[in-house]
Amino acid sequence: MSAGFEAAVDTSGHRSALRWRSLEAVAHADGAALRRAIRARSPLVVKDLAEDWPALERWTPERLSARYGDRSVKVYDASFGAPGQDYMASIDTMAFADFLEQTQARGRDLRMFLYNLSNRIPELLDDVYLPDVGLQFSRRFVFSFLGCAGSTTPLHYDIDMGDVLHTVIRGRRRVRLFPPEDAAALYRHPCTVRSYVNLDAPDLDRFPALAFARGYEVVLQPGQTLYMPGGWWHEFHYLEAGMGVSLRSPPLRWTDRVRGVLNLLVTSPVDRLANRCAPQAWYRWKSRRADRIAANYAASASTSTTRLGYEP
Repeated sequence: MSAGFEAAVDTSGHRSALRWRSLEAVAHADGAALRRAIRARSPLVVKDLAEDWPALERWTPERLSARYGDRSVKVYDASFGAPGQDYMASIDTMAFADFLEQTQARGRDLRMFLYNLSNRIPELLDDVYLPDVGLQFSRRFVFSFLGCAGSTTPLHYDIDMGDVLHTVIRGRRRVRLFPPEDAAALYRHPCTVRSYVNLDAPDLDRFPALAFARGYEVVLQPGQTLYMPGGWWHEFHYLEAGMGVSLRSPPLRWTDRVRGVLNLLVTSPVDRLANRCAPQAWYRWKSRRADRIAANYAASASTSTTRLGYEP
């Protein structure tokens, strides 16, 4: 196993920076490249899959505010994953017009995610086309995501294990990706789909196993689409205020379907209940458990890479 990126060393000897691999971007054409990526369970950027979507022209903050501004929306901020009463919960409900003005114009740190268009604003579904690429997309599961410039959706994988095509409608965003088998190196908290490592300022003395993770980084432009296989870790950072759309398909493999159901019906409820009863103690236990698993992983990975002549 080779390290997916190298750690830079500053003058104090502290390993601090990560170097990322790039991700291939292709034209959609007949869809053959995307179908190959889906079969291989490998992420891919498609430059023009959504080039004929009306959403690219119609979804401006001004137009959305004028037509749907009175709709109530749940909003979130950076405290989403922090232990306590707001853990995994929205922090407020406001008019869509207010949210758009505060985030797209004023830059307040708020975001919306998994906003189901079928349930909330079904008229907007006409602005999005479902591609025929071998996945099981449905108009019932088309979700929008909106955020201000500088906001980050922290590192996680999707709880239902579904495959995703995420298209940027407005505003560039940076995406970082890791394969499912890197969960230990990312210090995944047990009973969750989350990691709390800081990828912008990683402390590889505190989190040494992180050096063995295999990360990709890509900047998505408006109109581009990212294919993310189920179970892949991802962090989204809004370089500019913007919005995107995700088409979701159920997992293709039955093992992933079972895992997704267990995540939704067992693992997540247990995590929320434990947080409600003892948030700080529960968080500390998860952190210690993640550290132990990562330490074992790093020890094994170090032996493997040394035998192969690699350096983490």
